[in-house]
Amino acid sequence: MRVLPAAPSIEGLTAVVTGGSRGLGLLMARQLLRRDCDVVLLARDAAELDRAVGKLGRPGGGAVRGVVCDVRDGAAVQERLAEIARDNGRLDIVIANAGIIQVGPAEALGVEGFRDALDSIFHGALNTAFAALPHLRRSPAGGRLALVGSVGGLLAVPHLLPYSCAKSAVAALAEGLHAEEAAYGVTVTGVHPGLMRTGSHLHARFGGDRRREYAWFQALAGAPVLSMNAERAAERIVCAVQRRRPRIVLTPAAKLGAVAHGVAPVLTTRLVSAVGRVLPRDGGTGTAEGYRVEAEEQPPARRLRRVLGVLNERAAGRFNQRG
Repeated sequence: MRVLPAAPSIEGLTAVVTGGSRGLGLLMARQLLRRDCDVVLLARDAAELDRAVGKLGRPGGGAVRGVVCDVRDGAAVQERLAEIARDNGRLDIVIANAGIIQVGPAEALGVEGFRDALDSIFHGALNTAFAALPHLRRSPAGGRLALVGSVGGLLAVPHLLPYSCAKSAVAALAEGLHAEEAAYGVTVTGVHPGLMRTGSHLHARFGGDRRREYAWFQALAGAPVLSMNAERAAERIVCAVQRRRPRIVLTPAAKLGAVAHGVAPVLTTRLVSAVGRVLPRDGGTGTAEGYRVEAEEQPPARRLRRVLGVLNERAAGRFNQRG
């Protein structure tokens, strides 16, 4: 069995995590703190950031604080990162994680849904990358940038098309920047997780037949075989950034899907199309966040979802998904 050498220490480095107030972002911040980094969380909601900082505490030697910032605003991201680099004397690691999830037929989500996904996910990652790179190039430790994509960006997923399109652009950005930034000593890691038990179904937006869309997404996102423990995922992602890996794909199902699409794209597309045929087709206009759908619209298969989603529901409380 091949034994990997010890990962290089990142103790004392300054790290920024966008979308760091809940879910995967919160857990990656915890992993960075355990490695004795000074961590800054960026997110839009001040109250949510305060709760996140309280949940993290100081498990290691690093400090943690939250900064309100909307990554869709390029000028604001530049200002915040410049302030962090000035206040800490350096900026060494940046993880662009912020984004949204929309679930439903493409027609129901509409062109505006695609614009929203691209603005939050791709433009958010792009704004973060361009604001971070000048500082990362000056890092004495050699800068590390990570862009969080998804297996949905490597393989288009029906009823998640705005998300898939935006994540596909993030994947291309990560690969291209990795090649271009090597000359400056900066490494860029493309991160492509599959389903993880983060409780994200509560903040995903559902369109079309919202009740049924919520039901299938909540069940699959919490299914033990298909989804991954989010704490383990965060540990592997931060380790990949620490080791300067160019790419990481998480969950066996995600790896299988990505490989299958690369080797046999036509067959994979046909199989995915078969899945698309059994997903809900009808529904109304507009979208609603998952916690509102659960509370107000009474999604079906409650007992089945309770069994499959029990781990995800527990994660929602632990990872700051509930206000």
